[in-house]
Amino acid sequence: MTYIDELFSLNGQVAIVTGAARGNGAAIASGLLRAGATVVAVDIEMTKLSVLLDGCDFYICDITETEQLKKLVRYVLKKYKKIGILVNNAGVSYSHSFEEYPHELWEKTQKVNVQAPFELMQLASKNMKENRKGSIINITSLNSEQAFPHNAAYVTSKGALKQLTKAAAYDLGKYQIRVNNIGPGYMKTSMTLESWNDPVKNKQRREKTILNRWGSPSDLVGACIFLASAASSYITGQDIYVDGGWLIKGV
Repeated sequence: MTYIDELFSLNGQVAIVTGAARGNGAAIASGLLRAGATVVAVDIEMTKLSVLLDGCDFYICDITETEQLKKLVRYVLKKYKKIGILVNNAGVSYSHSFEEYPHELWEKTQKVNVQAPFELMQLASKNMKENRKGSIINITSLNSEQAFPHNAAYVTSKGALKQLTKAAAYDLGKYQIRVNNIGPGYMKTSMTLESWNDPVKNKQRREKTILNRWGSPSDLVGACIFLASAASSYITGQDIYVDGGWLIKGV
């Protein structure tokens, strides 16, 4: 094994990836697997999981249910004895005007995008604490920095997740558990398909970036492997935006 292989290898690591049935989550799960980790791919949809992620362990879970999260962690610990990597990728987004945003969709967004990562971090970090080692990666968004229209719940949830990461990094650092954010830009996924298929919006999104292109779920894999591996052993509480330069683009 070369020095570079050793630095970025995830051999012997056990990873949980939520929202792994499609898009960003599927790419991340597959990438961690190829880097050597044992990956438990978590979603509420089994059929898509089994097709997309050959080699991963599949676990069906409604992450809004606390008891199901507890069962997930018990399953992983019973089968693999440890949790070294947690990627909170699962998220939902519902577009509505601010004035008419339905309370039930607001609550569902917060439960999936903030409450579930919080609970899963609590559960997984207990084992990481025992091993004095762990990397937690939360998938935020451009919306943790910028407001987009007609989606107050999503913007709020991603801003909250960004700060939750920093709080967790502070409190868990004494156990050598690192907690970081990856903020995707506009990625071509099922969640953004409407904008992708609209020629005007597609061009607008592309031209917002410095690289002049939309992102692909595969663009997130390198950052995830970096944050999960020994290559980032002194990095915690940070935000890495994989956005093609969107956030820093001026005139």
